Amino acid sequence: MRVVTISAEYGAGGSVVAPRVAERLGLPFVDRAIPESVAHDIGCSLESALAHDGRAEHGLGRLLAGAARLPNVTLGGMEAYLPVGDLVSEDEFVARTERAIREVAASSGGVLLGRAAAIVLADVPDALHVRLRGGKEARIVRVMRTTGMDERLARSQLEDSDRARTAYVKHFYRIDPDDPKLYHLVVDSTLVPVDQVVEMIVLAAKSAVPASS
Repeated sequence: MRVVTISAEYGAGGSVVAPRVAERLGLPFVDRAIPESVAHDIGCSLESALAHDGRAEHGLGRLLAGAARLPNVTLGGMEAYLPVGDLVSEDEFVARTERAIREVAASSGGVLLGRAAAIVLADVPDALHVRLRGGKEARIVRVMRTTGMDERLARSQLEDSDRARTAYVKHFYRIDPDDPKLYHLVVDSTLVPVDQVVEMIVLAAKSAVPASS
């Protein structure tokens, strides 16, 4: 299995699980590389590209009337404020992101985290699609534990991120990202320990029968 996509709810541990899966499978971990390559391709800054990232607080790039700056809650796990003036059109960003994802799948392969990769690569026969999820309260506890946020801020960040990620997929693909039919494996990663989640995904990737067989 040369391609594994991992879709993860905020607080479900995707940023921990995905690189460990990539290491175990000997594949590149593809996360930040996608918006970097897109940003380079369209000649805008990385920060501007990240403002349209599906994991950003306002992932669709919609600007509030009169807003001068756009908050992004996923840049290195810290809240940053990005200038609006440099932003590219959201449709262009999504199209270039999809192209970057397909190029990865067709060349080096890799473990791709987020960015609706399971939907973009749904027609790739030998890709494994994984969804990491968990109950809201359990995810809030994990965010508090891993970031040091208090409960109020962790809850706010989680709710903003959940709305943005769902809206991103529904807006551009008319699909509910929680639909289990999109994935081969769905795991409650707040219930199952991280080591076992990694092991499950690695085993599934190694055991999967190629579509051409």
